[in-house]
Amino acid sequence: MIADWIDIGWANEIPVRGSRTMPVEGAGEIALFRTADGQVFALANRCPHKGGPLSQGIVHGHSVTCPLHNWNIALDTGRAQGTDEGCTPTIPVRIDGGRVLLCRASTLRAAA
Repeated sequence: MIADWIDIGWANEIPVRGSRTMPVEGAGEIALFRTADGQVFALANRCPHKGGPLSQGIVHGHSVTCPLHNWNIALDTGRAQGTDEGCTPTIPVRIDGGRVLLCRASTLRAAA
């Protein structure tokens, strides 16, 4: 059902190994990441450690490194990797005809 998904733009507008952010009115910000292999992931734009802006981190493989304290966060699960512990909310993503769609309910929950 299309009403359950938010169309946020073209996948190719997200830089490869980079990110874009999307504000969620009254709730925060979502970070969208595109990996070198073309996959797109969405997370709440805050590191589980100290709330650092993950969208400003370095994307490598299917992870992003927080720019504040170098925590590595898995893009598919939002979980901190290595000896660090914590989790950032993830948002389901679909690509349809090159357009990025985010799950509406998950987007609102993750940004809160």
